[in-house]
Amino acid sequence: MSADNTLDDEDTFKILIATDIHLGYLEKDAIRGEDTYRTLEEILKCAQTNQVDFILLGGDLFHDNKPSRRCLHNCITMLRKYCMGDTPIVFDIVSDQALNFGTSKFPWVNYQDENFNISIPVFSVHGNHDDPTGSEGLCALDLLSTCGLVNHFGRSLSVEKIEISPVLMQKGNTKLALYGLGSIPDERLYRMFLNNQVTMLRPKEDHDQWFNLFTIHQNRSKHGPTNYIPEHFLDEFIDLVVWGHEHECLITPTRNEQRLFYVTQPGSSVATSLSPGEAAKKHIGLLRVKGRKMNLEKIPLNTVRQFFIQDVVLADHQDHFTPETPQLTKKVEDFCHAKVVEMLEQAERERLGCPLTPEKPLIRIRVDYSDGFEAFNTSRFSQKFVERVANPKDVIHFLRRREPREAGKDEMNIDYSQLVRTSATEGLRVEDLVKQYFEVAEQKVQLSLLTESGMGKALQEFVDKDEKDAIEELITYQLEKTQHHLQGRGINTEEDIDTEIQRFRDSKKNTVEEDEEIKEAISRAKALRVERGGDGLQDMSDELADDVAMDSDEGVAPPPAPTRGRGRVSRGRGSRGRGRGAAASEPKAAGRGRSQKPSAPATSRSIMEAFEAPSQRQPRAGAAKSYTEVIIDDSDEDSPVIKSTRPAPRASSSSYSKSSYPSVSESQSSRGVAFDDSDDEEEDPFKAHTRR
Repeated sequence: MSADNTLDDEDTFKILIATDIHLGYLEKDAIRGEDTYRTLEEILKCAQTNQVDFILLGGDLFHDNKPSRRCLHNCITMLRKYCMGDTPIVFDIVSDQALNFGTSKFPWVNYQDENFNISIPVFSVHGNHDDPTGSEGLCALDLLSTCGLVNHFGRSLSVEKIEISPVLMQKGNTKLALYGLGSIPDERLYRMFLNNQVTMLRPKEDHDQWFNLFTIHQNRSKHGPTNYIPEHFLDEFIDLVVWGHEHECLITPTRNEQRLFYVTQPGSSVATSLSPGEAAKKHIGLLRVKGRKMNLEKIPLNTVRQFFIQDVVLADHQDHFTPETPQLTKKVEDFCHAKVVEMLEQAERERLGCPLTPEKPLIRIRVDYSDGFEAFNTSRFSQKFVERVANPKDVIHFLRRREPREAGKDEMNIDYSQLVRTSATEGLRVEDLVKQYFEVAEQKVQLSLLTESGMGKALQEFVDKDEKDAIEELITYQLEKTQHHLQGRGINTEEDIDTEIQRFRDSKKNTVEEDEEIKEAISRAKALRVERGGDGLQDMSDELADDVAMDSDEGVAPPPAPTRGRGRVSRGRGSRGRGRGAAASEPKAAGRGRSQKPSAPATSRSIMEAFEAPSQRQPRAGAAKSYTEVIIDDSDEDSPVIKSTRPAPRASSSSYSKSSYPSVSESQSSRGVAFDDSDDEEEDPFKAHTRR
């Protein structure tokens, strides 16, 4: 008898756990647009192959708060294909479902709905990317819940007090209490924990016989004094915490010695930032629970695009070059070129025999050019690998160590609070605030492509009328106009390009031509909004915030740009290329791809060197599975009782008889668990160890 057959019996829960799928991330990218959809399908196939009892998602199923129609269509298609069917459900929900799913118009689990045939139930909390918004407080998960495809739980409606009520499940003799808490701003939740405003309810009857599984979507790493949730805030009676939001894959359970529970961090299934934490191999987990014991199997994801990152400190390579070396920039560029080639060769070796893995990897080299070295032209460098990497525009990232400087030297002292107060008291519009900002900056912050008036009006449209594409379309429109102007002038050298761009920009300030351009750009944005179906547009705010949090290099300062322009308007990685509903009034510049827009900043180099690469992907074979065994010990302690008067849920359609519905109660009981990290095979895979 195999180990799997030994583990899987009528008393064992089999749960597939995954977090941060970010469905729809970069869906308009010519190379990476299908990555998230392929990985979700692999996850659902894995659940079907392993015949799991249910799938548990830890938040951020969608990347955008308002996913596109294509994204929703693909998600619904795959959930219907893999999670609906005639396979019987062999566990019961024995808690008050009106309490568990009270925010839904259909407050019961989907597989007990007589209108659906569900073979694999999906339980999910919401994340910070797909959280409820608007006057009705709805999110994309609520749409899937109404369709009967996903069971959205763990949502808190109160900002003053949170009561987390578990979904109580029973399979044979195993009792599972599933707790969930959707994403809440970390500072608020931190304060609520400190003020004892967060309560986790426990079953009244035989509460020590329940295995307690908690799913949370918050910062685990400390990003500020209160911008995270410490593990010791959580209750002691929890057995296992599934931690979402953090993208680094740390799926092997780790023991919290203060609270005596285990934490597993599956991480994301797609790299949404080119940071070291995303470079770890991506996994999902197959969790088995029997009684008060558990076993976690790591399953590698084969459809995830390879990602390699390397740090290069130029000062550490004095044997190759020094700041005084002749033709230093060329030698540094050749050195980085060799590093990229080496990483591409490594990617090709690892991809052999794995047809599901996309062909083009993600490559990132972070170059520290402190101590007198100079940065080279990254756009020209990236063109050499446009057909070999998935991220040709940002292969190289220059950074420089912060150096102490004299007080007041080269500092720009702007009282932003005074600007805000002035705008509130004098009734200034957003565009007036933008103009005032650049006036206070006193020439130290300048736009090199747009004018202050155009930027202000586009931002006004974004704020007042929710035209999410107004700023992007203004940049794109002005970029096309500038390209056409430069081509007509026949300018080739970089110095002349910078000068001509500045002259062309200044010639249009406060003119009728500028107003017409702004109107044209805004009309494009509105046409695009109508074409894409109104609210189906992309919301970039969360992605920009996520980029800052995950792709920042702490303790380093960004390098100066290779060209001379200052204060260029830049876009986050969420600002992806898209088609437009209205034609441009000026001819398009030659050689510019429509599937991708040039990355900001919009300098002379980005104007003359735009990239577009065809999509080349190949599928990949499965890899060997690795196992992690976690053993949970038993402990008996009493707790006070608070009875619930909630009505019972609908009758179960499963083959198991429904037991009486236990009520819930608060508890401060603690229990101990032990972790078995040995690799030796044992006759009983769930064998309990004594508490340390």
